[in-house]
Amino acid sequence: MAHLLDTKTSTFLALLGNGHRFRVPPFQRDYAWEEEQWEDLWADLNELRAAAGRPGSAEKHYMGSIVLESSSEEESKIIDGQQRLATLSIFVLAVIDRLEILGGSENLERSKELRARFIGDKDAASLVERPKLSLNSNDDAFFQDNVARRKPPKNLRGLSRSNRLLWDCFRYFCKILEKDALLKDGQALASLVSNIAGRGLQFIVIAVDDSLSAYTVFETLNARGLELSTTDLLKNYLFSLVKVPSDFQVLERRWQTLIGVVKQERFPEFLRFHLLCEEPRIRAQQLFKKLRARVRSGEDALALIDALHDRAELFGALGDASHSLWIDRRPCVPHVRTLLLFRATQITPLVFAAFEKLDEAAFARVLEILVVITFRWSVVGGLNPNDLGVAYSEAAQALLAGKVRSAKGVFDLLQGIYVEDAKFERDFTFHRIVTNGANKKLAKYILGKIEGSLSEREFAEDDPATIEHVLPENPGGGWALPAERHRDALFRLGNLTLLERGANKDAGNAPFPEKRERFLASTYAVTRELAERAPEEWGLAQIDARQERLARLAVALWRVDFR
Repeated sequence: MAHLLDTKTSTFLALLGNGHRFRVPPFQRDYAWEEEQWEDLWADLNELRAAAGRPGSAEKHYMGSIVLESSSEEESKIIDGQQRLATLSIFVLAVIDRLEILGGSENLERSKELRARFIGDKDAASLVERPKLSLNSNDDAFFQDNVARRKPPKNLRGLSRSNRLLWDCFRYFCKILEKDALLKDGQALASLVSNIAGRGLQFIVIAVDDSLSAYTVFETLNARGLELSTTDLLKNYLFSLVKVPSDFQVLERRWQTLIGVVKQERFPEFLRFHLLCEEPRIRAQQLFKKLRARVRSGEDALALIDALHDRAELFGALGDASHSLWIDRRPCVPHVRTLLLFRATQITPLVFAAFEKLDEAAFARVLEILVVITFRWSVVGGLNPNDLGVAYSEAAQALLAGKVRSAKGVFDLLQGIYVEDAKFERDFTFHRIVTNGANKKLAKYILGKIEGSLSEREFAEDDPATIEHVLPENPGGGWALPAERHRDALFRLGNLTLLERGANKDAGNAPFPEKRERFLASTYAVTRELAERAPEEWGLAQIDARQERLARLAVALWRVDFR
């Protein structure tokens, strides 16, 4: 891995007790651990404490990895692991507080020793304490002035959420220590920090020499939970470029607005789609590298946030068919809903470009084209989705550059991923859908489109129809299909139809002649046609014949035609 300086195992004592200092970057996420995480840490310490009482025990507890970026020989930035180090430091402060409450010269000496080793030592010249751990710009002042000094805030309700969590964490460990019957003397308390936590808690420390290496390590580790996120890393880099205080305030304000729309967890995906409007083939693992190559100054950072802000609302609307953006664009709604059903996210760069460059009618037409292409390529064809991403990115670039100016022009660029009729018909003929979860909605969508064609009326999304398996899932008497072929036949599209809820319940596992009578009485044309075309039995031959019929209809229904 490029620029990797060092990887080693370290105890909590070795990490904070060696004179090195750790700083959380100013713009990194605020403190976020809550009681659930504090309880887990206390449980880990209790396990180690119990193990320490067993003869010959040398049990260790692994606390995960910590990623550090070296700032100097004396200080490192914490890229990943700040929540754990902050919480452990607060735990030590609670022990120090308890020792001072117990009083006595020995306990006061113990508290001073623990403070110098884990919290901060005094500069020999100024006699001012130098903290071992500094938090981000929102939390550090409260951490140093209140938590580290164990000074209660004057207005607890007026604190920010993260500041309140810092204080609540301190109070949590203070109460735990007070109640623990085994920690009534200073020696046991000091040993809990120095020996149990200090030597029993182990970390894998990964030290890197620049922000790109830190990002690469983080992506490789794929950290989860309340630790640093990919969004934090990207934000840290952007904010580090801004040097002027007024620009920083502007960037902070715009960032908060942006994240309010896009949401923290989706920001990397949004940024990638934005960049794909200018350059194809950007993998998620390359995102930080691409960002750093493009954005090199505070002006660049502000310009990027502005450009992202312009696309944020549309990005949010693509995930919500009821979004207010679609109120004046009603023809788009069914297409957005269908693309959501298909989970078609790779379309996003092209949708950005079409929204910005085409009129409302042409934009809606592009969405319709994307529905058809996705259905033919991904839903029915099951083809490689990577090819779609490249085609959509290149089409987006062409639109933004003015090389195409219409929905037809966009479609012409996408010919390479438009599955031809003959192949689509073959794929559809053998398609099957296991009708559980979201797949049930997909089956209803497909049958509903065919129903609309046969009945010459639109099939409403909220239509109460249920999915009926003509050959039932649990066939009783009267069904002669061999068991080994039953499951494959069960979920073939030719074996599925629409039926009224009550009729579906009545039909159940009845023999086909009985089902056929109910199908003939159905209000759904696709179901009546099945009954009219089927003889007195239902088996593989009938499923094949019906699915071939549905495939011919599908070719006409899911087609792009500019004639």
